[in-house]
Amino acid sequence: MARRFSAPYQSEPFSALATWSRRLAVFSAVATVVSVMIVRFGFLEIKPALATLFGALACAVLSILVALAGLVALWRDGSRGIGRTLAALFLDALILAYPAYLAVRYRSLPAIHDITTDPINPPQFVELARLRGTDGANTAVYAGLYSAELQRAAYPEIEPVDLDVTAQRAFEIVQKLVARRKWLVIDARAPQPRQPGHIEAVAKTPVMGFREDVAIRITPDSDGSRVDIRSSSRYFEHDLGSNAARVSKLIDDINAAAENTVEKPAKQPRAPVKPPARGEGKR
Repeated sequence: MARRFSAPYQSEPFSALATWSRRLAVFSAVATVVSVMIVRFGFLEIKPALATLFGALACAVLSILVALAGLVALWRDGSRGIGRTLAALFLDALILAYPAYLAVRYRSLPAIHDITTDPINPPQFVELARLRGTDGANTAVYAGLYSAELQRAAYPEIEPVDLDVTAQRAFEIVQKLVARRKWLVIDARAPQPRQPGHIEAVAKTPVMGFREDVAIRITPDSDGSRVDIRSSSRYFEHDLGSNAARVSKLIDDINAAAENTVEKPAKQPRAPVKPPARGEGKR
């Protein structure tokens, strides 16, 4: 009996809309992966690379529209293809989940791209300034008071790091943390008696690999040292919170590392042992 009822359905052709929705979804998945690789490894300039990515995401949106139309067609004429349609919708959801998450952050976070612990005198980009100001990159000059006010309202936890260790020890801690993150160090200068320590490095966003420049200043203080951090997107006016997350995490790691650091006190010279006076010790 089951064969008798399944045979007519098996003879029905697959819906063209279901087939095309799956084809578009597969193409979008492949194109998205290739586009991310192009952006991450810099095979193209930033603008054409992003255009390729947006084209891939547009294919996913088109696949959803075709799949929805296919569901209506399947309901009306009873043709085959429900599996292909659902597979296309599932693949499209996977492709568009992360962009949808970024869109929510774009709407909920302030449109700033330059985060620092010291808006009055932020750490400067010296070597990295040469990589900015061309090809549509953001300027190396700090964004200013307006950006500082938006930062203070959105990320009040970002403050200078005051440590109870020497500037040299703080510099060593920061160096280790930067190396652990595998940032590309462009310049590193240890603190001197009249000059603060300075580190410039290039970080990348986790998925797309967008370049974001980091400058860290280590200043001797009367009771120890102070660390100031600046992280700024090389492109785009909105960083979607990536720079603030980087600075906040680095602050936490610096404080944790400094708390676990016990500096050895300077060795005191041993007092010479005087020989006992003559007759002393005899009873």
